[in-house]
Amino acid sequence: MDIEIKKSVKPINYIEAINLLETRLLQIHEKKEKELIWTLSHDEIFTAGTSYNEKEIVDKSIKIINTNRGGKITYHGPGQLICYFVIDLRNKKDLRKFITSIEKTIIQTLQFFGIETFSDKDNIGIWHKENNEINKVAAIGIRVRKWIAYHGFAININNNLEQYKKIIPCGITDKGVTNLEKINNQDYSSLEGILVENFILNLKT
Repeated sequence: MDIEIKKSVKPINYIEAINLLETRLLQIHEKKEKELIWTLSHDEIFTAGTSYNEKEIVDKSIKIINTNRGGKITYHGPGQLICYFVIDLRNKKDLRKFITSIEKTIIQTLQFFGIETFSDKDNIGIWHKENNEINKVAAIGIRVRKWIAYHGFAININNNLEQYKKIIPCGITDKGVTNLEKINNQDYSSLEGILVENFILNLKT
């Protein structure tokens, strides 16, 4: 499996990032380029997936960017680690297995930091339970074209949780949103590298 690992230190414009993913998808389809795993962050932005509802916008003054990934409305901003990818599924054609590999990657990575999380078949994403409260700590949004999967997932590290009050995150009203700093305030500087390693290993299995 030949995958390019790309890491951006400065925040990347959302539209430019998606354009790059879509260009890479076509190149991979034509066997002209490697698959891609790309870690980055965005400046503050609200994005809406293909199944969002306008009722999920609480603060009507915010600007929503429509995107072609699956899912509903979410927030991106500083302090959130985003992992985009363009992965060729044409040999396996098993989307469920691919999603499971993403969930497993995030759960394993957070276990390294002593944080227990879980997936939910009814609500995509990775969740943390504390004092009988269930909060999302990582969001997943995927699109598949020509059996090539792209877009990605985002882990909340120390981002501004107040911004989620402006929307109904992912359309879910009975659960909240948290970040790693709130769960356990420790050094997460090695998380990015561990995450990418785990992702590559899980893609191979």
